[in-house]
Amino acid sequence: MSSVSHAHDHHDDHAHDTPHGWRRWLYATNHKDIGTLYLIFAFVSLLAGGVMALLIRLELFQPGLQFIRPELFNQLTTMHGLVMVFGAIMPAFVGFANLMIPMQIGASDMAFARMNNFSFWIMPVAASLLLSSFFVPGGATAAGWTLYAPLSVQMGPGMDMAIFAIHLMGASSIMGSINIIVTILNMRAPGMTLMKMPMFCWTWLITAYLLIAVMPVLAGAITMVLTDRHFGTSFFSAAGGGDPVMYQHIFWFFGHPEVYIMILPAFGIVSEVIPAFSRKRLFGYSSMVYATGSIAILSFIVWAHHMFATGMPVTGQLFFMYATMLIAVPTGVKIFNWIATMWKGSMTFETPMLWAIGFIFVFTLGGFTGLILAIAPIDIMVQDTYYVVAHFHYVLVAGSLFALYAGFYFWAPKWTGFMVNDFRGKVHFWGSMIFFNLTFFPMHFLGLAGMPRRYADYPVQFADFNAIASIGGLGFGLMQVYFLIWVVLPAYRGGQKAEAKAWEGAEGLEWTLPSPAPFHTFETPPTVK
Repeated sequence: MSSVSHAHDHHDDHAHDTPHGWRRWLYATNHKDIGTLYLIFAFVSLLAGGVMALLIRLELFQPGLQFIRPELFNQLTTMHGLVMVFGAIMPAFVGFANLMIPMQIGASDMAFARMNNFSFWIMPVAASLLLSSFFVPGGATAAGWTLYAPLSVQMGPGMDMAIFAIHLMGASSIMGSINIIVTILNMRAPGMTLMKMPMFCWTWLITAYLLIAVMPVLAGAITMVLTDRHFGTSFFSAAGGGDPVMYQHIFWFFGHPEVYIMILPAFGIVSEVIPAFSRKRLFGYSSMVYATGSIAILSFIVWAHHMFATGMPVTGQLFFMYATMLIAVPTGVKIFNWIATMWKGSMTFETPMLWAIGFIFVFTLGGFTGLILAIAPIDIMVQDTYYVVAHFHYVLVAGSLFALYAGFYFWAPKWTGFMVNDFRGKVHFWGSMIFFNLTFFPMHFLGLAGMPRRYADYPVQFADFNAIASIGGLGFGLMQVYFLIWVVLPAYRGGQKAEAKAWEGAEGLEWTLPSPAPFHTFETPPTVK
């Protein structure tokens, strides 16, 4: 008997032994702490990538070479792309997954808590490695974020650092994906069938499968670049019997599903914000699930639409053109469903709803320019111009980033217990929306007029639109600093306490579940009266 009580006492001692201070974060296994770490890391990356973008826009403010020599300019474009894709957008969505998925399915935590910790802590190491490549002989890689061979085979040691950093980030993504899949498939609350899950869980489940399928492909491509560089292979060297175009095939077989990896979780967030502020159930839930799955499957058969200018046979051009246009169908289903959800709803326009509606508006515009770029004869004319830059920033900034902000404003009361200041949120939204369009809309005209990407200088005919874009870019950057100082930090310090139902009138719809909301770990269980 005494041994049992002794064991019980021993257990009690450890019950209060939760780590504090830096140990709480370094050894974190709690999904909320890890989700928070991911979001902080992603925002720091966003600011770092944003500084690079502003340096690029500073140089392009006027024609002529003013501030930045062309080699550094190309290093900045490369690193801006890599940091934003692998450091900002993807980790932010993984942070959302960590915070929300266990709560939404009624699980106590993620399936593999220690692997979760490891997959996060790889990221800052990889990011440090990537950014420190600026300080090695020859500087950071200037091969573009796509790292095309044979150029990437001839770069300095910064290229090796980039390759290693991407390997690490890929390993992190694969671990995170395994964790998400196992959590969703094995840890749902009783009664939570797959077709009753919130859309955010569905979009992340599908995204996680995409990640596991394509990250090894990217690893293969950059490993072949590595062996071409140092071990005498000739995968991508025509002189040794290799093929430089093969690199593009392998890279884009990763790269096209990758762009859907960056937008599908955004679709999930928007699919939860829109119903909550329309006070209606999501229109066509099952068609949304099937549309998400269709987009994921189709994303594997369109990769060479990035390669229309490489001398592909016309048959190949036709196949990739039609397959790409087919993706517009499930995407159109989603947009129709969001609009149908709002139709005749009791809509209110709090900050999360503004971001979600803003998302639909600008993402649709970006989708249309994508459809235009899918048409091979047009693409051959505007390939590698600012038209392409405008297109992918409309889907990645106005798509992924706007949805992330919608999710932050929507769920932050759940995470922190405090409401975010709605007026400041609206200032952030309208400022971002106006400056975003000011930055990237003129780029469509620049591209149609023939201004190429990745050039540090340009003829004077492009000066006016470039000046407008640079001013817009500075404004957009300042709005994100405003978000940090006047929205996030005050919310961190506290403020108006959030009610159990944070958004007035959206009770029950906050989870957009056909079943009752699962008990989640943010609050103590209700006491039985």
